[in-house]
Amino acid sequence: MTKRIAIIGAGPGGYVAAIRGAQLGGEIFLIEKNEVGGTCLNSGCIPTKTYFQNAKIMNYAKHSEEFGISMENVSISGEKLLERKNGIVKNLVGGIEQLLKSYPNIELLRGTGKIIDKNNLVVELKDGEKREIEVDNIVIATGSKPLMPDVLGMDLDEVIDSDALLEMDVIPEKLIVVGGGVVGLEFASIYQALGSQVVLLSSRILKDADKEISKRMIPLLKKQGIELYNDIRATKIVKEDGVLKVTAAYKNKDEEIEVTGDYVLIAGGRGPVFQALGLDEIGIEYSNRGISVRENFETSISGIYAIGDVNGGVQLAHVASAQGEFVMEHLLGDAGNKDFENYPNCVFTLDEVAYVGRTEEELKEAGVEYKVSKANFASNGKSLAVGNINGFVKVLGDEDGKVLGVHIIGPEANLLIAEATLAIANNLKVEDILKTIHAHPTLAETFTEAVAGIYDQAIHVAPSRRRKK
Repeated sequence: MTKRIAIIGAGPGGYVAAIRGAQLGGEIFLIEKNEVGGTCLNSGCIPTKTYFQNAKIMNYAKHSEEFGISMENVSISGEKLLERKNGIVKNLVGGIEQLLKSYPNIELLRGTGKIIDKNNLVVELKDGEKREIEVDNIVIATGSKPLMPDVLGMDLDEVIDSDALLEMDVIPEKLIVVGGGVVGLEFASIYQALGSQVVLLSSRILKDADKEISKRMIPLLKKQGIELYNDIRATKIVKEDGVLKVTAAYKNKDEEIEVTGDYVLIAGGRGPVFQALGLDEIGIEYSNRGISVRENFETSISGIYAIGDVNGGVQLAHVASAQGEFVMEHLLGDAGNKDFENYPNCVFTLDEVAYVGRTEEELKEAGVEYKVSKANFASNGKSLAVGNINGFVKVLGDEDGKVLGVHIIGPEANLLIAEATLAIANNLKVEDILKTIHAHPTLAETFTEAVAGIYDQAIHVAPSRRRKK
């Protein structure tokens, strides 16, 4: 008998779950009130990475003399930037819609879903009609939205979230960014390169990253030209003579500062979206962080699952997609195999950051003995050729040579982390990686050097770089 499954939300968790469910023979009802692709495609990952590419080009233009190229009067059009971003998003949304249509057992319903009980829900369609659906299981994949803190001045028109910034057709002359997490750092780095003077107010830079990475980010952001204030919180925003003034207080000392700008971007985190689902009526447990789930992502109501940002766990599109595949495989009889402990984190600042596995701080707290090896991009030939020698690759390994964590800051970190993730997810050891010949000249050689340093076998790294903990 074919299993009927309703998925509420067609973001990277929901639409991937729908496709995987259809592949496994399920009858899938995919409910989405906006565009397919969710935040990631429409106002998150894809738009920001589109702007990131523009930022990289502008950065190269600013430093073109270093390559023997003279470029004068380089400028960027906010209107063209927005147009390019919208075109890419439209193309991808259309592609996903066509992909969904290619599965006859997926029905895409445009509207808002409300859960009646574990086997029934009502969809209020965009045309005003209501449709009742009976299913075997329900998967909640409604995602998250930007959070706006309770600070005086949040209601000013020029105080915006990331969604609003990505719809602007101008590059702000001066942009104040509040928040030192992934979203805040990416927008600060991107808009500084695009031509804004960015002021960054951060309570902590990348709080979940290895501390060595977080510390290294600070001088690199300042080198880019960003006016950075760390260990500080915004307390008030006022508008005077057409200019926004933000008051911020340091956390550990009795001191305040005032900074001014044309716009204030609030990038302080995201919260789950589940208010219209009817959770209270049916008794699904949740908190401000998200819907409570067990290890297999089942909620407190048997047969109802929650994946992605809405379950209060890891807020990453690729993790949401993996959870969606896992739940469908679990429900439709295919033994899913996903490593949810080890997943890559990528930060698309001009000096990129990526990491996977354990940090030094986590290993110390757990009392695990480990070795540290680092290789700098400054000694890598490809890094010199592309004109970016900032940063390093840091590898943590145990006494038996098992790779425990990899932390990268520098050129193309988001690409290099893939090999590290594969290694950690499959419990590979140093010797497993070293027996693989890496191409020369490539940035990947820096990863190989850092791995080899665990066994004091790095060729271009001094042996003093190895530390035992």
